[in-house]
Amino acid sequence: MKAWIMGAAFAMGAAISLAQPQTWMPDNGDGTFTNPIFYDEFSDPDMIRVGDYFYLTGTTMHSMPGLPVLRSRDLVNWEFVSYAVQALDLGPAFRLEDGKNIYGQGQWAPSFRYHKGTFYIFSNVNREMTQFYTATNPAGPWQHKSMKRSLHDLSVLFDDDGKAYAIWGYRSIQFARLTDDLTDIVPGTQREIIPENAGMGEGVHFYKIDGKYFIISAWYDQRMRMPAARADRPEGPYEVNQAISIDEDFGLAQGYRLADMRGTKPPYDIRPGDPHATGKLSLHQGGIIQTPLGEWWGYSMIDYNSVGRLTSLSPITWKEGWPYFGLPGNLTRTPRTWVKPRTSEPQPISVPYVRNDDFSGASLPPIWQWNHVPVNDAWSLSERKGHLRLKSLPATSLWDARNTLTQRSIGPISSPSTILDTSSMKDGDVAGLALFNRPYAWIGVERTRGKTSLVQFDEQTNRSSRIDLPASRVWLRADCDFLKEKATFSYSIDGKVFRPFGEPLTLVFQLMTFQGVRYALFNYNTSGQRGGAADFDAFTVDQPFPRGLMRPIPYAKRVRFTAHDRKYGLSATAGGLAAGSPTAFDVIDMKLGRVALKSEHGFVSVGSNTDVLMMEGSPGDAETFQWIETPTGELVLMSLRTHRFLRIDPKSQRLTADSQTPLPDNSDGVRFEWVEE
Repeated sequence: MKAWIMGAAFAMGAAISLAQPQTWMPDNGDGTFTNPIFYDEFSDPDMIRVGDYFYLTGTTMHSMPGLPVLRSRDLVNWEFVSYAVQALDLGPAFRLEDGKNIYGQGQWAPSFRYHKGTFYIFSNVNREMTQFYTATNPAGPWQHKSMKRSLHDLSVLFDDDGKAYAIWGYRSIQFARLTDDLTDIVPGTQREIIPENAGMGEGVHFYKIDGKYFIISAWYDQRMRMPAARADRPEGPYEVNQAISIDEDFGLAQGYRLADMRGTKPPYDIRPGDPHATGKLSLHQGGIIQTPLGEWWGYSMIDYNSVGRLTSLSPITWKEGWPYFGLPGNLTRTPRTWVKPRTSEPQPISVPYVRNDDFSGASLPPIWQWNHVPVNDAWSLSERKGHLRLKSLPATSLWDARNTLTQRSIGPISSPSTILDTSSMKDGDVAGLALFNRPYAWIGVERTRGKTSLVQFDEQTNRSSRIDLPASRVWLRADCDFLKEKATFSYSIDGKVFRPFGEPLTLVFQLMTFQGVRYALFNYNTSGQRGGAADFDAFTVDQPFPRGLMRPIPYAKRVRFTAHDRKYGLSATAGGLAAGSPTAFDVIDMKLGRVALKSEHGFVSVGSNTDVLMMEGSPGDAETFQWIETPTGELVLMSLRTHRFLRIDPKSQRLTADSQTPLPDNSDGVRFEWVEE
């Protein structure tokens, strides 16, 4: 039987070098990091620490293999270790057979644990039982067992006395002790420990910290937040804190949505997001962890529109016994850029995946996942060396096509490309490059009555653009802007000149697949039988903005700052600092991605009452700002004194450093544009 295990364990964690294509790196190289930690989907994260290493896993839904295991020493730079699940096959729906599918189902909200030398990953499978996986080495092999119950979004705690407990549920949080083999709950131990009206959500994370029991959960309805609860005993009674994190979206505006988020057939009612809405995308599911040097950090998921649900990292401030996401002056909010966790020694910049693939390896790199369980005799890396061969299987459309090979899309802007050789395709075959979503679109090739056509298809409109293809080899490309949520398609017959083709696609966040947009390579046959083969020669992903700043900090330069979408800016005069015609400031490097702004009248400074003024002398915390960009590239300046953002109030034009986070519609006046003199 053909092996399709993805890459050797540890081997694919990629240390960045100049010889490699640039991909999103959260490490800014100056002692700071910028969220998200991954700019591709990593949802429902859960994390453990074993010795000096952190281990991370997350939801993979219907994509196979599933439940990735990553590791890191500093929470910022990660490497791939293994997949706990090579193929989850619990029936025809998991194989896209008999008209059934598990889109938006499959592996959900895993609970990652380590106990007495064994790694555990528990994951509920909707409509099935909870599954769990064990290994003595995180690189595998992983052993699979099924529980006798379905525990929604469970979290497991191995207590100090050796007893294992599980909590689960939505709003009504359930508790039970697990049997010694972990396959069931002990009869008579299940009880509700937090009632439905207490304000807790789902996606629970269960901890014991300094003798107290903590539960962190996710509230996603309307205003997203992270509630927490604590107790002296695992079964309670629990005290609830409604928000240890709330309304933090880094200033990203809500994007396109389906009116029916689980829309099942086109045309869909696609609606633009509300740019004035807050709390719609906020950090809302995750947990906390302590480093070997004693620091506490939070990790959580954020809805990032059509690119998917991403993972971010937050400093934790303990106050009155609660672990708040954020800094002391700005609890419940997370800076998009901040200082990396301390480590005993510096860590190299690394990313978990290599995205480009020339298909010359003996196995697929771990960046690839199949849409549902693959048919192993219908694809090959060896039949034609240096190519991925996809043999077409019968399907009516891309939606039910088996052996579709996918990657998570990556932001903020990216362009996946592939080379397709059509010489082995047969009548009825349809193959190409897709942006798999709902709605989806693709650019590819159709073979009909011996004739080969280049086609771009849009599921939303059900329209196809079509021309004769004069060659058997064609380059296909999609250009994706996840900030504007638009994509376009193009092709080339020489790999040099690309011609736009077809209709632009609106990129949408939806809950039918419960995933962001995926790049996909596919080949299916519309005649109801197996067809020929599509040979993909290479796959690349170009990314123009792979770092936390779209523009480098202009250290030692003279710069003018204008309020975003306004005609006024920071104006320094002998009378002080005010909103007015922008004047020049020298940008002084204060290290760790921080600046002081100096004019001939002194430094921009934040007073004890958050007012902003000019101050002479040497710069300290009051004169130091963390230089941060919003996801869309505008500058925001976070005061080290207040841990809040400098702003010019659009109504009064008063300068203060009191904003908790940039608002998506810029109604707070936090965003700035800058130009060098």
